[in-house]
Amino acid sequence: MEILKLNQHMEDDMDTYKIITDSTTDITLAMVKELELEIIPFHFIMNGTTYESTAEEKGMKTKDFYDRLRKGEMSTTAQINSDVFTERFTPILDKGCDILYIAFSSGLSGTCQSAMIAKNELQEKYPERKIYVFDSLAASMGQGLLVYLASNMKKSGSSIDEVYKWLGKNVLKLAHWFTVEDLNHLKRGGRVSAGAALVGTMLGIKPVLHVDNEGHLVSVSKVRGRKQSLDALVGKMEETAINPAEQTVFISHGDSLEDAKYVEQMLKEKLGIKKIFINYIGPIIGAHSGPGTIALFFIGKER
Repeated sequence: MEILKLNQHMEDDMDTYKIITDSTTDITLAMVKELELEIIPFHFIMNGTTYESTAEEKGMKTKDFYDRLRKGEMSTTAQINSDVFTERFTPILDKGCDILYIAFSSGLSGTCQSAMIAKNELQEKYPERKIYVFDSLAASMGQGLLVYLASNMKKSGSSIDEVYKWLGKNVLKLAHWFTVEDLNHLKRGGRVSAGAALVGTMLGIKPVLHVDNEGHLVSVSKVRGRKQSLDALVGKMEETAINPAEQTVFISHGDSLEDAKYVEQMLKEKLGIKKIFINYIGPIIGAHSGPGTIALFFIGKER
């Protein structure tokens, strides 16, 4: 009887709040369904047409998106505005559920601020409800890894306050390390100068970048050659990971599955990691990072 009561209590806690995120998380459709997540889509524009970025790939197949980038098409993105958040949050609050929204990095987009505007307006209308907006200071499957870990805490019976506090304590341990194949996409986004992109391309220089404590994208080092850049990602995890063999690790890629698999194999051989998820970098992040990007996400002593 006591076990039945405990299970009922855990189910009640799970039903009292909803974890919401956005499509920059780049997590798999299977994971979205398994974790019962609500995903608010970003939109991207190619050749004058606006598409929705979703795990179901409703707007455009991600493979097609990268094929078009490789042919020279440009893509632009737009942040989610506060009205969209109000529209998506309201039915959940009407059902008597609290909300934990895990947002795309405020260092890369104004979307988190849009969510805060909606939260502040809705909090007045629903004073009895908890509405938390958490700035992931993360991108792609780095944000996705935070959502995954938070959602598993929820499934295990953690309350919304417990999950929110855990996120606050651990967000700056979420390490993002990545490299790009084509420097020209970073040049267009203002991340590297035109001169550096030209010289780097000629010399086969590959940058090793990460997302810092303010959620900004920064270049840390440069190596010559693709394989060396992939090895550098693994090296960063070797240096800073906490209990790597026990971790769930995420790898995202810009239509470069073979290279993602190479990183996966190195992680298994060198660090004994067993649980690794691989998925595409979606069109929102991919518009800025370009084809061939490889990113590695894990929990470390620091970012």
